[in-house]
Amino acid sequence: MRHYIILLYAFLLERLRKLLTMNNTSIQFIFMPGFNKLRHFNAKARAYNQFIKAKNSVPAYQKFIKSQNFIKPTFTGITPNIFEIPIIDKENYIKLHSLESRCFNGEIPKSGVVIDESSGSSGMPTNWVRGSEERRVNTKFIRFGMKKLFGEEPMFIINSFALGAWATGINITMSCLTFAKVKSLGPDLEKIENTIQQFGKSHQYIIMGYPPFLKYLVDQTTFKLSEYNISFIFGGESMSEGMRDYLLKKGIKKVYSSYGASDLELNISSENDFTISLRKTLRDNKELQEKILKFTGALPMIFQYNPADFLIEESKEGEIITTLCREDYIAPKIRYNIHDKGHILQYNELLQILKNLNLEDQVVKSKTDLPILFHYGRADMTVSFFGSNISPTDVQEVIYSIPRLSEISNSFALKTNENKDGDKELIISIELLKSMQMENLNTDDFRAEFFKHLEEVNQDFKKANEMANDENRTKLIFFEYNTGSFAANDIRIKAKYLN
Repeated sequence: MRHYIILLYAFLLERLRKLLTMNNTSIQFIFMPGFNKLRHFNAKARAYNQFIKAKNSVPAYQKFIKSQNFIKPTFTGITPNIFEIPIIDKENYIKLHSLESRCFNGEIPKSGVVIDESSGSSGMPTNWVRGSEERRVNTKFIRFGMKKLFGEEPMFIINSFALGAWATGINITMSCLTFAKVKSLGPDLEKIENTIQQFGKSHQYIIMGYPPFLKYLVDQTTFKLSEYNISFIFGGESMSEGMRDYLLKKGIKKVYSSYGASDLELNISSENDFTISLRKTLRDNKELQEKILKFTGALPMIFQYNPADFLIEESKEGEIITTLCREDYIAPKIRYNIHDKGHILQYNELLQILKNLNLEDQVVKSKTDLPILFHYGRADMTVSFFGSNISPTDVQEVIYSIPRLSEISNSFALKTNENKDGDKELIISIELLKSMQMENLNTDDFRAEFFKHLEEVNQDFKKANEMANDENRTKLIFFEYNTGSFAANDIRIKAKYLN
């Protein structure tokens, strides 16, 4: 009986959600404060509904569940124990089953479907399918979020994400067409410059792209950015607060991040003025870091998300597990581990922590009480050095904490190596800006300061460096633009930071 009650409840929730997403006025009711307990229950009901549907009519998922000897979750009262459902990921599900078999009824719909792929930055690109209803609903939430961030003034969006088959190139362009002028140029500096100069200073420009390209744009552009109304939206990887400050000082008006993934959904959550101010407060307050953060190293990205649409949990390894709760997906994801590190904090818990530390006035008040997602990046995007794990976000944090280094850096990479004596070395490589020449730079000036800051950012590295007790085991190497290992970089896709 409880099984049917939950399925009926989930059905009614979907009907209500469709009504509330009819326009930007009604969609605001989805984010009203005071309903998080109900949202969490709704997520479990909708996740259970997705599980039953997938178990009944998705061939790949049927095989997976059978291989796990799992039938269905038990109930506690009327609540289904969703967290009993086996976890899927790329290795145990996506790579083992065809794209068609991962769709409802084992087939891709004959029309209205966009097929895109992940960038392949961590291996072979993977194909994903997005149906018309998924894209329609996603478009409404993107429009709502953009209006909240940038107001009602008309937007001129320049998509500098990689074009072609990548999700950010295809789907973002189509979504933004419904509420803004859009020009999709990809990561082409010359075309972006020409567009802005031809259309002039009367537009609100929003340039979307990966952080390395956005920095490249502000460093290389030939006109004065501060004379134009230009904002950035970035995705695909983290950005340190130091880099955000750097871009704003160069004349960019606003810089926001959106969290999504080709594996899951392009717009799961986003930054806002509240989450950015919380992150800046965290950067400057060690006591707050100790109360909130769960992993050492650079600060995580911070987002708010709707828990009724995305049931997000944390595995015992500290990785984010996500269930897509809407009915709109033709290839469902139930308890999918994307292998990103992160954790959740409820908004009211955060307020209590801030109150206890007398920090309430330092953080911009949120317009909603949606839960907070702390996202630390890929779990496998680290190198190990004497027991410490060092990530690209750690290195980016250091670069932007040394202004004279950030002014000359275009990109970076990190790796560990064993020298001829078998000793472990940590090697950080810095690619210089196109305008910088090695002969004009005394690179030895940076080494001590760089690794001192890395010790401050990553306490585990500090202990490891003390253990290594040999400054020759940590190397900072500079390369001219597009030389050495950086010659193989493809600016169209996410940067490869691990050599």
